[in-house]
Amino acid sequence: MPELINPVLTGFNPDPSIVAVGEDYYIATSTFEWFPGVQIHHSKDLVHWRLLTRVLDRVSQLDLRGCQHSGGVWAPCLTYADDQFWLVYTNVRSHGGPVTDSPHFLVTAPDIEGPWSEPVVLGANGFDPSLFHDKGGKKYLVNMQMGSVGAVGVEERFDGITIQEYCHDRKKLVGERIKIWEGTELGVTEGPHIYRKDGWYYLLTAEGGTAFNHAVSVARSRNLTGPYEADPDGPMLTSANRPDLNLKSAGHGDLFQSPDGSWFTVHLCHRPLQKRGVPETAWDQDKVAILGRETGIQRVAWPDGEFPRLADGGNAPSDIVPAPEGPLYPWEDALRDDFNGPVLNPHFQTLREPADESWLSLSRCPGSLSLKGRNSLFSRFDQSLVARRLQHFRAEAETGLVFSPTSPKQEAGLIAYYDRNNYHYLRMAGDGKGGCRVGVVSSDFSPGMERPLITVQNVCDLKPGAKIYLKMMNEHADLRFAWSLNGEEWNWIEQTFDSTNMGDWSSAISGFAGTFWGLCCQDMTGDGIWAEFDCFDYRIPVKETL
Repeated sequence: MPELINPVLTGFNPDPSIVAVGEDYYIATSTFEWFPGVQIHHSKDLVHWRLLTRVLDRVSQLDLRGCQHSGGVWAPCLTYADDQFWLVYTNVRSHGGPVTDSPHFLVTAPDIEGPWSEPVVLGANGFDPSLFHDKGGKKYLVNMQMGSVGAVGVEERFDGITIQEYCHDRKKLVGERIKIWEGTELGVTEGPHIYRKDGWYYLLTAEGGTAFNHAVSVARSRNLTGPYEADPDGPMLTSANRPDLNLKSAGHGDLFQSPDGSWFTVHLCHRPLQKRGVPETAWDQDKVAILGRETGIQRVAWPDGEFPRLADGGNAPSDIVPAPEGPLYPWEDALRDDFNGPVLNPHFQTLREPADESWLSLSRCPGSLSLKGRNSLFSRFDQSLVARRLQHFRAEAETGLVFSPTSPKQEAGLIAYYDRNNYHYLRMAGDGKGGCRVGVVSSDFSPGMERPLITVQNVCDLKPGAKIYLKMMNEHADLRFAWSLNGEEWNWIEQTFDSTNMGDWSSAISGFAGTFWGLCCQDMTGDGIWAEFDCFDYRIPVKETL
């Protein structure tokens, strides 16, 4: 029997929702402030996955201008009914304060690759919406409900699960909104999905918070609106109190069937590292997940009339899981982009806005990516930054840069980025004297710090317009940079930088994403200088093992 190795989607791919259509599986994951929104991965065997598309590719579907870090798209839900795909999602416009502004939207498409419709607004009652298609064609929006304005405790901020009918003909919610579930004693009840099976309605939720106590809980009722009773055996899936597990924070699941009738669940998980330079005192303290929250799959046993449970017993996630019987369908993944085509490599995303020819061009200098310098890295607007997920603990990236800055306020280069306060940036900048300097700018705003700590280490001087090659290499918690004038003889910067100032639990201002590697250009003079990059080559030096 073939086996799948978890996580099946490595790197920042959280809050998975899955749908099986014929012989194909599609997983939708959260993208937060990154554009386009909602990643769709595709598989035909559950073992091999490819990044197929992103759904929300225009501002009319997803307006992220000014979006705070870890805002934007939270926990999309992908379903298939009535010969079309349905996607509901939240665009979180504020969070972490006395209220959360989180409007819900629905888009549909006849094909997973689109075209996707303009969005229907479905209120703003909490977050993590899902769409349940009941018998007779009725549809219901199910989501967690936020508490009253000013609620401070978890019990007050997470106010249970609600349901309300949706009329697609009228493109609106109708009838009464009903609270159907308060949650279990684990609390922080969110991420709901409803399934109808054997005369029961099963309500699956995420609980315990999206960290080490995360879990998947199940309740059921004979009636859609309740009352629901929880599985007396407790969570179906959790990594809580299990320091021996490779997959931590298992939770936020979604059940599905393979064509042979076998049941599975997708779920999110972490693989955290010890914070660099901090001695370990406890298995769940001073940890950082540099890759962010990832997606795993577990087999489920679901006999008629019973609660679903993990097929191998217990409720802990497994690293290796038997896949469905049948042929395997591996995909090729292009990790290098030489910028010779009309579009970017599909792994690339931009911050808060779609790529536009006015600041990102593949035609201005054929065979290069041209980026026009705009705002600083600290801005939540006009970021000329294009990046992809770091998906491996061991990885390298390389580019060639031609840039002619005239001011220290003009910069371009290769960046490892988490948010505007947490990054390492190997860049070229003007020296204010007619020359250029190459060096690393690091920013760290770890939890507990009063303000970001920014350091600059210059390593060489160059003439404007001279081509320079830039490289970075990551080894778990260690990040190193190098530069070259010919792309063959590399000068490694002596200092080793801290990868664990990027990723989940690394930042004082955000906490739901993962590390991105990419290219960027800033021009704080407002002159709009351009930088030319000849490639972006992401490499995996060795195949990672569990």
